[in-house]
Amino acid sequence: MTASRIAIIGGGYAGMAAAVTLAAAGARVCVFEGAKTLGGRARAVELDGRLLDNGQHILIGAYRTLLGLMQQVGVAEATALLRLPLTLQQRVPRGEARGDFRMVAPDWPAPLHSLGALLGAQGLAWREKFSLARLLLQAQLGGFRLKQDGTVLDWLRAGGQSPALIERFWQPLTVAALNTPLESASAQVLLTVLRDSLLGARRDGDLLIPRIDFTALFPQPAADWLAQRDGEVRCSTPVRALAREEAGWRINDGAERFAAVVLAVSPQRASALLPEQAALAPLRATLSAFRYQPIQTVYLQYAETVRLDLPMQGVAGGLCQWVFDRGRIHGTPGLLAVVLSARGAYSDWDAATLAGRVHAELQQFFALDQAPRWHRVIHEKRATFACTPGLPRPGNASGVAGLWLAGDYTASADGNGDYPATLEAAARSGVAAAQGVLRETGML
Repeated sequence: MTASRIAIIGGGYAGMAAAVTLAAAGARVCVFEGAKTLGGRARAVELDGRLLDNGQHILIGAYRTLLGLMQQVGVAEATALLRLPLTLQQRVPRGEARGDFRMVAPDWPAPLHSLGALLGAQGLAWREKFSLARLLLQAQLGGFRLKQDGTVLDWLRAGGQSPALIERFWQPLTVAALNTPLESASAQVLLTVLRDSLLGARRDGDLLIPRIDFTALFPQPAADWLAQRDGEVRCSTPVRALAREEAGWRINDGAERFAAVVLAVSPQRASALLPEQAALAPLRATLSAFRYQPIQTVYLQYAETVRLDLPMQGVAGGLCQWVFDRGRIHGTPGLLAVVLSARGAYSDWDAATLAGRVHAELQQFFALDQAPRWHRVIHEKRATFACTPGLPRPGNASGVAGLWLAGDYTASADGNGDYPATLEAAARSGVAAAQGVLRETGML
C-alpha cells in the first residue's frame, strides 16, 4: 500500500513549522530529530544544573509567520516574550567624552516613529543623523532593491556614512541581523531587514526577547500540539540514509514508507542525505558552496544584586557585542549572557581566556566590581550561513518529486526578498515547504 504519512527530518524551527502547517491541513506527520531536545540551533541546553540556551536570539515584531505559528500551538506572547519598542543602545567606556549611543522609537504612527528614532538618537552629531536619514530615504525610494548586490561596507561608504556612524549604528545592526562582518555581508539582505523592521509598520521594529528557553518558545509546544492531531515526534532518532522506493520514501532501514519528505536540516547535512540521483547534482553543488559563521555565547553568573539598566545593551568598539540581563528577562538574577557574533580572533580562544576577557570588558563598560561566580561558553561553530552578496540559495523544491527543503538558508518563496539566517526565515521556509508538499499531494 502506498505510504500516506509525511516525514520531516529535523526538529528545529523550520521542521516544526512544516509539521504544524502539514498537520493543520490534515496530513499525518512524523518528525525525526537526532538530538534529545527539539530546536536545532535555537534550543535549550542544561549546563551544571542550569537550563540555558545554546545561543541568545531575539525576535522582532515583523516576524509574523513565527508569531502566528506560536499562537497556533498555544504559546501566549504576553508570557513568552518581552516586547520593547525598537531600542538600540551602545555603551562606551566610562569617562569617554562622546557618551553612549542610544536610539529609541517613539510611540508615533509609521513612518514618523522611525524619523523620531533617528533624529532623537543620542551619541550622534546632527550631520550624522541627517546622513543616516538620507541613506534610509534613498533605500526606501528605491524600493529597498539594489541594481546589483554588494557588501554592506561598500554600500555605506557610497552612501556617505562616516566611520563613527558605521561603528555606532551600522556595525552592531549588521552583525546582529546577518551574523556576517560588514566587509563581506550582503547589502541587499540588510535592506530587506530594514524594510521589515526599522522602516516597517509601527510595531514591526519592536524587539521581542524570549522570557523562556528556545525549545519551550515553539518547538516543544508544536510537538505537544502535533501529538493531539495524530502526529509523531521522535527525538534521539538520527537519520543517516534516505531512499526513494516504489512504495514511498524510506528512512534509514525502517519498514515505514512516507509519501513525501521535508529535509529541515542544515545545508551540509541536507547535502549528505540527498539520494545519489543526477537530478539532485545541481542542488548538492549549491548546498556544498555555503560557508558559515560562528556565534559564541558567554554566560557569567554574578551576585544576584548585579543588574543592567536595560534587558539588552550593546557595547561599542569592544570585544563584547550584545549583553543580555537574564535576571530581567528570565528571572535568574545576576546572570548575564554576552553574544559575540561572526568570526573574530576570539573564535580561537579557549573558554577560560574568553570568559576572562569578557568579564574585564564588562567591568570597564558597566562598572562591575566583582568577579563572576560561574561561567560557561557555548560555541556554535556553524551557527548561520555566511550571508554574502549574490549568494545562490535553493528554493524549497529539490527537483525530485516528494522531496522538499526547509531551512533558514532557502530562497524566499514569496519574492519579497531573502532574509538572513533568522528564526523567522526558518519558519517561513518550513511553511513554504509544507505548502509545496500539500500542492504536490493534492491536499491544497
